[in-house]
Amino acid sequence: MAEILHKLRKLDAYPKVNEDFYSRTFSGGVITLVSFSFMFFLFFSELRLYLHTVSETKLVVDTSRGGTLHIAFDVTFPAVPCSLLSIDAMDISGEQHLDIRHDIVKKRIDAHDNVIETRQDGIGAPKIEKPLQKHGRRLEHNEAYCGSCFGAETSDDDCCNSCEEVREAYRKKGWAITNMDLIDQCKREGYIEKIKNEEGEGCNIHGSIEVNKVAGKFDFALGKSFQQSVVHGHDLLGFQQGSYNISHRINKLAFGDYFPGLVNPLDGVQWVHETPNGMHQYFVKVVPTIYTDIRGRTIRSNQYSVTEHFRSPESGHFFQSLPGIFFFYDISPVKVTFKEEHVPFLHFLTNISAIIGGIFTVAGIIDSFIYHSQKVIKKKM
Repeated sequence: MAEILHKLRKLDAYPKVNEDFYSRTFSGGVITLVSFSFMFFLFFSELRLYLHTVSETKLVVDTSRGGTLHIAFDVTFPAVPCSLLSIDAMDISGEQHLDIRHDIVKKRIDAHDNVIETRQDGIGAPKIEKPLQKHGRRLEHNEAYCGSCFGAETSDDDCCNSCEEVREAYRKKGWAITNMDLIDQCKREGYIEKIKNEEGEGCNIHGSIEVNKVAGKFDFALGKSFQQSVVHGHDLLGFQQGSYNISHRINKLAFGDYFPGLVNPLDGVQWVHETPNGMHQYFVKVVPTIYTDIRGRTIRSNQYSVTEHFRSPESGHFFQSLPGIFFFYDISPVKVTFKEEHVPFLHFLTNISAIIGGIFTVAGIIDSFIYHSQKVIKKKM
């Protein structure tokens, strides 16, 4: 047993020196104080990094199929009345949503961004005495009202009892209304007068739409949309005033839920157009993103990048430069994953050991250099 203990004693890599042989110096005390201060500073810095979470980022191929894309928006048009604005969405699969009204809210605003009126999209149809019947006569007492669709009926039983219903029937036919004054329902409801009363006003439009997770587009354009063959148009000709200022401010545009660190590049963007009419086009690349926090909760959302282009009305046919703002989006095949996690405890211990050992070693080298330099100088003196 004594022999084993003797052999273990020989393995001691830290031989002890008798205190009588210690030589303490002023320079050594200063170096020790500085070393310990620096050591404590680096220790607490490392501890702070350990206690905070870090995000691990990975790029993987998006193998998911199908699904939908939630688009939330809040856009202000300082010089376009709410009555003229409509929202359309379509994608490469052929699915179309024209004149979307569900989950859309419009706010009439004045030149100072003060809200005049907040309403769900659409203009109501008030009750008017003795409207024009489908057969050409005026509505008589105790007679059911069935207004004419002015050639846009799909069957003999179809009725259009309001200006909106006439416009909707024309839209389904792919027709545009060229003179609103000839439509009895619109004339009775004062549709043109309502639009004229809103001249000089602006509109804030906000809400959300749900679209297929494929490439497509959505737009904020003037007039009610219609489809004629392969041409997508708007019946703006019915109340054309000559020019429209499509200056706009995008308060918010998001392709999914918020997660920490998300930056939407179009939030707060404002464009003032000196040229009337024209199309302001945004080309958006949507990147699917999965964010997992430190508690394991997962948020499936999207980031996006964007470029833009303005097409003036002189660049082509009217239908190729409809006044409005248009968002063309495409889905990236690459998915980004963010995962919050703590630095491993063993990694933390390794760093602390490296800090302590490194500072002691460097401090020892510096102290030895100063001590021997002093001895050499004293001998020469």
